[in-house]
Amino acid sequence: MSVTQGDDSTDSVSWKRASALTGAESLVRAARSQGVSDPKVLEALYFVPRGCFLPAQLRDEAGGDYAIPIGQAQTTSQPSLIALMIEALQLKPEDTVLEVGTGFGYETALLARLVRQVFSVERLPELATVARRNLAQEGASNLEVITGDGTLGLPGRAPFDAIVVAAAFVSVPLPLADQLHLGGRLVMPVGNGEVEVVTLYEKRLAGLTELRLLCKARFVPLVGANGYGAD
Repeated sequence: MSVTQGDDSTDSVSWKRASALTGAESLVRAARSQGVSDPKVLEALYFVPRGCFLPAQLRDEAGGDYAIPIGQAQTTSQPSLIALMIEALQLKPEDTVLEVGTGFGYETALLARLVRQVFSVERLPELATVARRNLAQEGASNLEVITGDGTLGLPGRAPFDAIVVAAAFVSVPLPLADQLHLGGRLVMPVGNGEVEVVTLYEKRLAGLTELRLLCKARFVPLVGANGYGAD
């Protein structure tokens, strides 16, 4: 089944069966308990089967609202937290989004249901390969997974209407701020590895402006030329 934005196949019996098997209703309840109310975001959370974006041996944990390890010292984030971050971007169907940190592709699939185009950058080739396979199996076609340094952004595809960063650093990498449209939004966990706060920003004439703090959280470190060193 396709997860392309605008696809009306989301009411199919197979999607509903997959959602029930992967605990989608519990994930929606968890997101609502965290204050997520955007019906499109909640719908994406319901219809994108999280289990298809987990290691095979952990798929029975798909309905748990907690981070799950995916190998390479990486995790797929708590679904309610992902939903909170996506909702804060106030995405529109015509938007183009940059995601930094593809992982196994779960957040990528959620974004793909909401916008016209998603570009996702994953530093680790092994994870990028798995994400491409997972997304292809789910029929997602309005996205591209690129292996590379997400702290550099994708200048050849910029500017972006929104950027979401699924790893933490002490500040927003300058290339990411530069690659936002004026009025575009960026959400990212910011902190020193001990205390991290998921923070929402907006691109204004004066530069990147902090709008609000969403919540405290723990993320993997943002590694790259404008993040932490790979070593």
